[in-house]
Amino acid sequence: MSGHDSKYFSTTKKGEIPELKEELNSQYKDKRKDAVKKVIAAMTVGKDVSSLFTDVVNCMQTENLELKKLVYLYLINYAKSQPDLAILAVNTFVKDSQDPNPLIRALAVRTMGCIRVDKITEYLCDPLQKCLKDDDPYVRKTAAICVAKLFDINAELVEDRGFLEALKDLISDNNPMVVANAVAALAEIQENSTSPVFEINSTTLTKLLTALNECTEWGQVFILDALSRYKATDPREAENIVERVTPRLQHANCAVVLSAVKMILQQMELITSTDVIRNLCKKMAPPLVTLLSAEPEIQYVALRNINLIVQKRPTILAHEIKVFFCKYNDPIYVKMEKLEIMIKLASDRNIDQVLLEFKEYATEVDVDFVRKAVRAIGRCAIKLERAAERCISVLLELIKIKVNYVVQEAIIVIKDIFRRYPNTYESIIATLCESLDTLDEPEAKASMIWIIGEYAERIDNADELLESFLENFPEEPAQVQLQLLTATVKLFLKKPTDGPQHMIQVVLNNATVETDNPDLRDRAYIYWRLLSTDPEAAKDVVLAEKPVITDDSNQLDPSLLDELLTNIATLSSVYHKPPEAFVTRLKTTVQKTEDEDYIEGSETGYPETSGNPVDGAASPPATTGYVPKPAVAPAPVPDLLGDLMGSDDAAIVPVDEPTAPSGRPLPVVLPASKGQGLQISAQLTRQDGQVFYSMLLENNSQSLLDGFMIQFNKNSFGLAGVGVLQVPPLQPGASARTMLTMALSQNISAGPTSSVLQVAVKNNQQPVWYFEDKIVLHALFSEDGRMERGTFLETWRSLPDSNEVQKEFPGITITGVESTLDMLAASNMFFIAKRKNGNQDVLYLSAKVPRGIPLLIELTAMVGHTGLKCAVKTPTPEIAPLFFEAVDILFKS
Repeated sequence: MSGHDSKYFSTTKKGEIPELKEELNSQYKDKRKDAVKKVIAAMTVGKDVSSLFTDVVNCMQTENLELKKLVYLYLINYAKSQPDLAILAVNTFVKDSQDPNPLIRALAVRTMGCIRVDKITEYLCDPLQKCLKDDDPYVRKTAAICVAKLFDINAELVEDRGFLEALKDLISDNNPMVVANAVAALAEIQENSTSPVFEINSTTLTKLLTALNECTEWGQVFILDALSRYKATDPREAENIVERVTPRLQHANCAVVLSAVKMILQQMELITSTDVIRNLCKKMAPPLVTLLSAEPEIQYVALRNINLIVQKRPTILAHEIKVFFCKYNDPIYVKMEKLEIMIKLASDRNIDQVLLEFKEYATEVDVDFVRKAVRAIGRCAIKLERAAERCISVLLELIKIKVNYVVQEAIIVIKDIFRRYPNTYESIIATLCESLDTLDEPEAKASMIWIIGEYAERIDNADELLESFLENFPEEPAQVQLQLLTATVKLFLKKPTDGPQHMIQVVLNNATVETDNPDLRDRAYIYWRLLSTDPEAAKDVVLAEKPVITDDSNQLDPSLLDELLTNIATLSSVYHKPPEAFVTRLKTTVQKTEDEDYIEGSETGYPETSGNPVDGAASPPATTGYVPKPAVAPAPVPDLLGDLMGSDDAAIVPVDEPTAPSGRPLPVVLPASKGQGLQISAQLTRQDGQVFYSMLLENNSQSLLDGFMIQFNKNSFGLAGVGVLQVPPLQPGASARTMLTMALSQNISAGPTSSVLQVAVKNNQQPVWYFEDKIVLHALFSEDGRMERGTFLETWRSLPDSNEVQKEFPGITITGVESTLDMLAASNMFFIAKRKNGNQDVLYLSAKVPRGIPLLIELTAMVGHTGLKCAVKTPTPEIAPLFFEAVDILFKS
C-alpha cells in the first residue's frame, strides 16, 4: 500500500459490512480496488470480515497486479475458516499459474502453498510441477519454497509426485537464488523427515560453492549452513572448501560471517597442516572483532558465539583481548559476556592488562558487575599459577577499600585460591580476619569459616573467631551452619583444649536436637559418632588432604561444545544448549488429520461455533521440526503483506489457540439480562506456562453479533490481552469459546493490591459492555516456584513475623495428603516438607507470583476431618487475601 492509504484504516459508519459488500460488487474497477483495501485494513486491525469472502473472491478476475495481491492476502487469512468457498478460487489460481507475467505465476503458486486446505493442495500439484521447470528464475525459486510448505501439509504427496527429485535438480540451476531456495527447502524437509533427503556429494559441493558468490546474503546463509554439514573426504578437499568460503568472512551481514566461521571451524577439524590452521585463525579474527562494533543486541549474540569459539580455538583471538575491554556505555549483559571471554583469553603475557581492567571494574556502580569482576580476578589466579600472587595483591587492595560487597566477594574467591594453592598464600589470613564484622552474606560467611577451620592451627584466636559466629547458629542459613559444624570439629581436632571442647558440645547439640535440617543433623551425628568412638579416625576423615581444584574457565563438556559449534549463528549457540533442550522435535512422517492440520496450520483460524457451548477447542500448536535460523536479531511479528508481496517465504503464524479447559463451568461475568442478550462467562486460566483469559460468549439476542473486541483496564498485576480476540460472527442462539493470551506487567495500576479485573467488550451491533472479573491468583503461579528445602527455611527465617498471615477454612476437608499435594502441584504450588503435629498433618509448600515474589505456605489439617488452617509468609503480605481466595477456589473445585 502507498503512503496515502492510511485513510482506509479510519473509522467507518455503522453499516460497514453492507457498505463494503456493495463496493466490492461495483462495476467500477477503482471502487472495487478501494473496497478491497478497506477490507484488508479492517482485517489488519483485527475486525472479522470473513462474511465478505465470496465478494472478495469475485475480485480475483483482474489484470491489476496490486488488487490481485490484496485478494490473495485475504484468501490466505480466511481460507481455513471458509474451505468450501476457497475452492471457488482454485480455477483462478490454476489460470494465474500459467499467466504470461512471471510475477503473477509466482504469486499464484506462493498463495496456494500458504493456504493449508487439503482440497486446494490437490490442485496445487500440477501448477507446482510446471513452475519448478518454469523459464523464469523468480518463479522457480518461489516454487522451491512452496515444495517445503507442501511437505509440511502432506509429506507423502510430495514424495509420490517426485517433488523431492525436482528440488534436487534445482541445485544444478544456473540461477544462484534458485539454488539457495532449493537448499533452504531441502534443509527444512530434512529436519522433518526420518529418511535422508539432502546429502551433499562432490558434484553438489562444487555447484553450491559456485552459487555462493552470487547469492543474496540470506541465500549465502542457507548454503553455508548446508555446507557445514558436509564432511570432506581428505585434508586437501577441506582446504579447498575453506579457501572458497573465506571471502564470506568480509561480508557486511553478521549472519553470513558467523555461518562462514561455523563452516570453516568444521573443516579445520580435518586439516592437518599447522601453517594452514594458523593462517585461518588469523583470518577469522578481524571479522569476529568487527561484529563487536555493531548494536548491543548483535554484540551479545556475537559474544555468546565467540565464547564457544575461544573454548575450542583460543588462538583465534589470543592477541585481540583489548576489544573485549568493557566500555562505560555497554549494557550490563554485554559487559558480563565480555568478562567471561577475557577470563578465557587471559594468559601470562596479558594478565597485567587484564588485572588493571578488572580492578577498574571492581569500582563501578553496578553491584552485580562488580561482583563478577572480583570473581574474575580469582578465576584468573586459579587458571594462571604464575599470576596468582599478582591476583591476590589486587584482591587485597580491593579489600582495603572497605566496600562491603567487594570484601565479601574477595573472601569467597580467596577461599578458592587457598584450595588451588594450599600452604602458599596463608600469610594474608590476618588481613581477611579484620573484615569479619562486615560479613552478612551466607556464601562469604561460609568461605571465611572454612578458612578459619582449615588453618585453625595458624590462627591464634581461631576459637574466638568461630565463637563469634556460633552466637547466632540457629538463625544462620544451612550453608553457614554446615561450615560452622565442620570448622568447629576441625578446631577441636587440631586444638583439643577446653574452649574448643565446650564449643563442639554446643554445636553438636544445636545441630542434632535444635535443627530440622536433615543434612545438618546427619552430618552432626556422623561427627559425634566418629569423635566418641575413634578420634584418630575422625582426624583421617575430617583433616584429610583436599584435592586441588582446577581451572573452570572452560566449563562446557567437550562433546557438548562440539555440538554447539555445529550450531553457531543459531539460538542454540546463544543459549549454550543443544537444540533438543529447548525445541520439541516432531517428525511428520504420517498424514495429518484435519484437526491436526488446523492446530498446526499457518493461517489464522477461529474457534468452533455451535448452538451449544463447545467442550473443547484447538490445542496448543506442536512444533513440527527444528530448523535453526540465524540468531542475529529477534524474529519480527509475521508480516502478512510481506509474505504475499514476495519478501518473506514463511507461512503466516496465528496466535496460539490452547485447549479450552473442561470441568467447572466458567463463572458468568456479564449476564444476558444486562448485555441485551449477550452473555459472557470468563475466568483466568493457566496452561503450559502461559496465562489465558478463557471465555464463553452466548448470543441470546435476536440478531447476529460480530466484530468482537476486548480491552482490560489497569490492574495490580498488569494483565493485558495479547493479539486479537478471535470470535466468529454469532448467529442468534449460537455460542463460542475462545482463549485470549494474556501478558503480565503491561499496565500496572497504582495503589494497594486488588483482585479486581475490569474488562470492556464491544461488538459491531451493541454498545460497549463493562464488567468486573476476579483475578484468581493460582492462574499466575509460575512454574519456577519450587524451592530447595534449605532455601525455604532460610527465606522463612529472613522474613519478619509481621509478614505471616493466617486464615482458617472451617468448611474444607482434606481426604488424603497425596491427592491434596497432586492437586496443588497442578496449580504450581510445590511440596517442600511434611511433619506431624499431634494428630494433624502440617504441609509446607512454595509458590511464586509475577515479579518473582515467593509465597511460603503452611497448611495444617487432620485427614478426614473438617477444617483447614492456612498460613502464608511473603515479602508482600498484602497479596495474602488473594492467596486465600485461590486456596478456597482450589479446595472447593
